[in-house]
Amino acid sequence: MKKLFFLFPFIFFGCKSNSTIATDATESISKSEVNYKVKEDDVASILKYLSSDELEGRETGTKGIEKAAVYLEDFFRKNSIKPYFSSYRDTLSTFKTPAYNIVGYLEGTDSKLKSEFVILSAHYDHIGLDKKGLNGDFINNGANDDASGVTAVAEMAKYFSKTKSNKRSILFVFFAGEEKGLLGSKHLAKKLKATNFNLYTQLNIEMIGVPMKRDYLAYITGYDKSNMATKINEYTGDKTIGFLPKEAEYQLFFRSDNFPFFEAFKVPCQSISTFDFENFNFYHHVSDEFKVMDVPHMTSFIQELLPAVTHMASSPTKEILMTK
Repeated sequence: MKKLFFLFPFIFFGCKSNSTIATDATESISKSEVNYKVKEDDVASILKYLSSDELEGRETGTKGIEKAAVYLEDFFRKNSIKPYFSSYRDTLSTFKTPAYNIVGYLEGTDSKLKSEFVILSAHYDHIGLDKKGLNGDFINNGANDDASGVTAVAEMAKYFSKTKSNKRSILFVFFAGEEKGLLGSKHLAKKLKATNFNLYTQLNIEMIGVPMKRDYLAYITGYDKSNMATKINEYTGDKTIGFLPKEAEYQLFFRSDNFPFFEAFKVPCQSISTFDFENFNFYHHVSDEFKVMDVPHMTSFIQELLPAVTHMASSPTKEILMTK
């Protein structure tokens, strides 16, 4: 997550906020039949490598993030996700040294709907090495921020590749430069906009490595800007998404890789997260490591989202709409 300069998560421990669940007058639809199971071992494997010391915190422009890029490219190849451009690498024009978004493409199965795109995304960069360190640890591994989100998007790519349940086309995007000021998403949004890219919606995933202790599973940024929260809950048949007052207070909608796409395309582009300022005190910290992640939670949460992303990619009409 892009640095919140005035924000330190530990100061909010024990401060409970009121919350609401996304609901409206329409009748909820039944949960989709998803005959696919996300495997805990697979989730752990991806997350563990991306947050390993070998990658040295994945700072944009370093050897560590290059290793992550190669890993993600290989993952796409193994799962029959094609490059959208001439290769998986989308070279940033917004960064001083060579840096790359990793962009995979799965064509839709419907002859008409495949011209519309859904973007599922997360940023794979982090903040690299800490000069001061803590108890001899100098590596900001970024397990929660945002190897957890990358893991979710990778598992979704695998799911759609195996099930072919997407009538719309999907871009699976791993952004670089998020921690430098949303540089990767700014670059790609501008590039796609120039090609008349037909974007329906974007779901960006940020920091889902630990669960919240609330009566819903996650929150969405820019809650009232579209009906995405309500539709996700309809699609899952569950209290998946709620409103987190802290999100609105700190305007998180503008602080992640959804915002450049919203700004360019003026369609619902939002981020989903389970980091609620009370459940994780290692934000931008060397202790943001694999060992403090809740892999069973991540696995069940990714499974929970599969009906939602399936509906996004296959509904006969565009059901997720701007509200203001």
